[in-house]
Amino acid sequence: MAHSHSHSGGNRNRLLAAFLVTVVFMVAEVIGGIVSGSLALLADAGHMLTDAAALLMALLAVQFASRKPNARHSFGLLRLTTLAAFVNALALMVITALIVWEAVRRFMQPEPVASGYMLGIAVAGLLANLLSFWLLHHGSEEKNINVRAAALHVMGDLLGSVGAIAAALIIMFTGWTPVDPLLSILVAVLVLRSAWVLMKESFHELLEGTPPQMDVEKLKRKLTQGIAEVRNVHHVHLWLVGEKPVITLHVQVIPPYDHDALLHRIHDYLHEHYQIEHATVQMEYQSCEDGDCELAWGKSGHEHDPAHAHHHH
Repeated sequence: MAHSHSHSGGNRNRLLAAFLVTVVFMVAEVIGGIVSGSLALLADAGHMLTDAAALLMALLAVQFASRKPNARHSFGLLRLTTLAAFVNALALMVITALIVWEAVRRFMQPEPVASGYMLGIAVAGLLANLLSFWLLHHGSEEKNINVRAAALHVMGDLLGSVGAIAAALIIMFTGWTPVDPLLSILVAVLVLRSAWVLMKESFHELLEGTPPQMDVEKLKRKLTQGIAEVRNVHHVHLWLVGEKPVITLHVQVIPPYDHDALLHRIHDYLHEHYQIEHATVQMEYQSCEDGDCELAWGKSGHEHDPAHAHHHH
């Protein structure tokens, strides 16, 4: 567990700096978009708003994730990071819809755009995004879903700023204003793509889904092959809490000479091959009665309680 806390201070400072940069330029873009009449700038500002939200959530998540587990939250508040990423993805989708709606309206009734003003703000926005992106990417040693989400946002923003610059130049030289709503739709599509990926990942984690890169059937086979005394592995539950894999499993074993040593070997195996630091292993000499250990509704759940884990022998 220790490794996540060593970076969280650095993550926090980087996130905070990126957050402040984003907020300042978001305000500049909103004002610039209204004054110059550019939807591409407003689209980019909308994008920066979700960016700021992403960064704020990531900041809060880093803050909460560093809290120690307690009696009410036995995993600490690590899941908050996942929840933040999910809410964030939803917010992105809403903003995208609003931008597309406005763009369609602008196609019907083009509005004048002050291209010089638009260009100045777009260039400044691009520089701000580059700065944020650099700040966040310096912290990529930890693959935190929130820092990743925030970096994804900023990446989309960079493209948005480039789009706004291109639109300003085209309007300046050709006077063709529909390029402004066109580019705002392009930005919206990019935003939607990153939002969808983020939503899928965080939703899977909230539903206690198995980590995508781990195959439970394969894990059962490997454990049986890897440790001679293990005859059968069943009733495996594997899920993620704040990106850390957690597992509970029943292992039918040949009665060992040294019970604790075998338990240690199983734990070491899971840690070494699957990077699972938190495992609850129930060792049994007979196989479970059918359905005895299934996750059934309306039954007393004591067989899942680790405290009872060794009373089955």
